[in-house]
Amino acid sequence: MNQEEKKNRISFHIIAIICIILFCFAISPITMQNDTYYTIKIGEWITEHGIDMQDHFSWHEDLPYTYPHWAYDTGMYLIYHLGEITGIESGGMLFIYLSTCVFASILGILLYHTARKLTKNNVVSFLLTLAVIYLLKDFIAARAQLVSYIIFVLEILFIENFLQTKKKRYLIGLVIISIILANIHVAVWPFFFVVFLPYIVEYVIASLSDMHLIVKAKTIFYICLLKVQKNQKSRLEKQGKVTEIIKQKIQKTERNLELQKEEKKTAKQKTDYLREHPFRIKVTKNKAVKWLVLVVIVCAFTGLLTPLGDTPYTYLVKTMQGTTTQSISEHLPLTLYNDKPTMVVLTLFLVILIFTDTKIKLSDLFMLTGLVFMAFMSRRQISMLILIGGFVFAKLINALIQKYDPKGCEELSKFMTTWIGRLLTIFVVCIFSLSLFMPKKNNKFVSTASYPVEAADWILANLDIENMRLYNEYNYGSYLIFRGIPVFIDSRADLYTPEFNGTKNEEGEYEGRNIFSDYMNVSSIGTYYEDKLEKYNITHVIVVKNAKLNMFLSRNEDYKQLYKDDYFVIYERETAI
Repeated sequence: MNQEEKKNRISFHIIAIICIILFCFAISPITMQNDTYYTIKIGEWITEHGIDMQDHFSWHEDLPYTYPHWAYDTGMYLIYHLGEITGIESGGMLFIYLSTCVFASILGILLYHTARKLTKNNVVSFLLTLAVIYLLKDFIAARAQLVSYIIFVLEILFIENFLQTKKKRYLIGLVIISIILANIHVAVWPFFFVVFLPYIVEYVIASLSDMHLIVKAKTIFYICLLKVQKNQKSRLEKQGKVTEIIKQKIQKTERNLELQKEEKKTAKQKTDYLREHPFRIKVTKNKAVKWLVLVVIVCAFTGLLTPLGDTPYTYLVKTMQGTTTQSISEHLPLTLYNDKPTMVVLTLFLVILIFTDTKIKLSDLFMLTGLVFMAFMSRRQISMLILIGGFVFAKLINALIQKYDPKGCEELSKFMTTWIGRLLTIFVVCIFSLSLFMPKKNNKFVSTASYPVEAADWILANLDIENMRLYNEYNYGSYLIFRGIPVFIDSRADLYTPEFNGTKNEEGEYEGRNIFSDYMNVSSIGTYYEDKLEKYNITHVIVVKNAKLNMFLSRNEDYKQLYKDDYFVIYERETAI
């Protein structure tokens, strides 16, 4: 590479990074999601009191809490606190918003860097990064999952770099990010190991194909047969009964054995030819994958390097055994027709694989198949399909370009490094970014339509929060926690299920308080609400105005309306008082 090419490449990287940062700031949400509020409060508790594996924010007594993303919660609180002590109005929320923009930008830059390492194509990597960030816009939020995305991109980068360079520092990096993930977001820690599977399975399949098991089995058979025949001949010689038939059998077996050696050589040549000239699926055998197996074994013990006990090993299992995944929208199975972007992405994959002669690595095919399967199981996993599947898509697109127009990207890359190209690229990205940012420019950090901001003010001023037992709804429970109001339920759904607050009986079933199920029955009017409210001795109820429950409470003389605004209503349950 001459000096001019090196200068152009650096110039392209600078333009790409500037555009990615602008775009990431544009798609980062201003309004906080419900998980952000309890994150701040839990982080504050950890900072002041440490981790005691108990809940302190609902009014239910003695609920165990696993602190599944304690490190992230602590970090977010420190960022929030830093914003508060600056004296800026809403400084805490401003700093949380800015941190989201920064994390999104880090994710975007890592996506670009990793795609560039995999494809060696700057233009494809740049465009792919913008596309992936755009498709992830609904998943970008001040939640632990955003940091998890960064970690998974790093995992892919470290694995690919190690397989190419064999440098052990990347293995050390994998162990370190496993420890970080187990403390940042324990719910997705098991997926860290899933990412290794396509590489390991491809290596196993390649190794099995190199062994030529059928030929080897025949060879072993003929060796054993020859040994038996020679032993038989030896016994007959001692008895003086050696016949021509046994000699002919031995000669035939020896010929068959020689034929198997030739067949083994032919099979090896055929395997080598198919490796070099694959039809659709490329199978590679990288001996460095053995080190990845060792890393997986070592990382399996990194779940112990947390203050959470055995939570990294049990959290996902308990979650899948519970009922929360059947009731929370993001955990429900994917309905493809209702998710147009995912439909388009899958269609593009199929078009490339079916209607072009583009070849795909076996490990990439396994990765893509697994991600699609996970996405159909849970909408939440669409983000992983977009994030990691994007690298597979980049490889396929790059292969198409290299075959049909190898100079096109080089010319476009050179144009983008000219003054006109730089201005035009930044201008186009700015226009697109503004189109995404302008509709939300007047958004507030806390949505008064979604969260009971004024109602919380009224509760704190007029009710005895230490002694009341407030029934609230799931979607804004976290905001009430943020305001210091004990809740009936919040978006830490697992906390309120028997799998996490109960114990196993002799039949292996969990026995405990199923607060989440009771809430679902009350909110959907699937049971008589008064029975459940009586069960928990509820003293006050806060509901959104358009809730089904509000329609019944407004007609019930035992419930006295204390407060009402444009979105929320507060009742006093007089029978409990």
